[in-house]
Amino acid sequence: MGVNRRDFLKIAGIAGLFGLSGRAAMDILAPGELEAAEKPVAPPGVKRWAMVVDSRKMDEALMDKCIEACHREHNVPNYGNPKEEIKWVWKEDYHHSFPGQQHAFIEEDLKHKEFLLMCNHCSNPPCCRVCPTQATFQREDGIIMMDMHRCIGCRFCMAACPFGARSFNWGDPWRVTRVEELKKLNPDFPTNRTYPTRSKGVVEKCTFCASRLARGEVPACVEAANEVTEGALIFGDLNDPESGVREALRKHYSIRRKPELGTEPNLYFIV
Repeated sequence: MGVNRRDFLKIAGIAGLFGLSGRAAMDILAPGELEAAEKPVAPPGVKRWAMVVDSRKMDEALMDKCIEACHREHNVPNYGNPKEEIKWVWKEDYHHSFPGQQHAFIEEDLKHKEFLLMCNHCSNPPCCRVCPTQATFQREDGIIMMDMHRCIGCRFCMAACPFGARSFNWGDPWRVTRVEELKKLNPDFPTNRTYPTRSKGVVEKCTFCASRLARGEVPACVEAANEVTEGALIFGDLNDPESGVREALRKHYSIRRKPELGTEPNLYFIV
């Protein structure tokens, strides 16, 4: 049985009212209750990693320190050309960080403030669904990984990600590495072509420092930020009611990027 145009619009309107639009309204009106809810976000006993950025404690110098720590940890190349930029963590203004949460009377401090951004490690990641080789995939703990060895450079994941959290290697990453820079490379991160790592024509992104988590350490950006300002970045298990991230979300007002899209980001911002 067919559906005429008028009936289709009615159905779409009802779905919008009680679906994505309703969820977005809840996210904006009661984020503290929603994000810190006691219901589990993963099966019992399974971790679901998340990060809380306390934007009140972050200034430009501290954000730069986080970016430097991240890029040093993962030997992220610097091509010296903004068009070829590879970024795992970066800064962005409020307007571009939270385009769906704009209004005429927004607080002036927020309007002109920059925010520390990275992959949101969404619970419902569209990037994983579109990858034809499963080069990008979601682990049981929620982290969205990127296997650069399996990446064929189609960039479907970049098109699917609504947050611009991925970078593409247009050139050979190692052509920009001078001899003196080789001495500064992190030996714990792959640095040569004999290992499945970055190369020309592959996509890369933040992985919540999965290699550091395996060693029982926190992500590099979290460690760098908290060396200067305790609590600027909070990392932990969202499935644990007693974790630092859950405690922070219970106590403070927080927002997420583009919640109306239904990707369920696991990166939260205290504002």
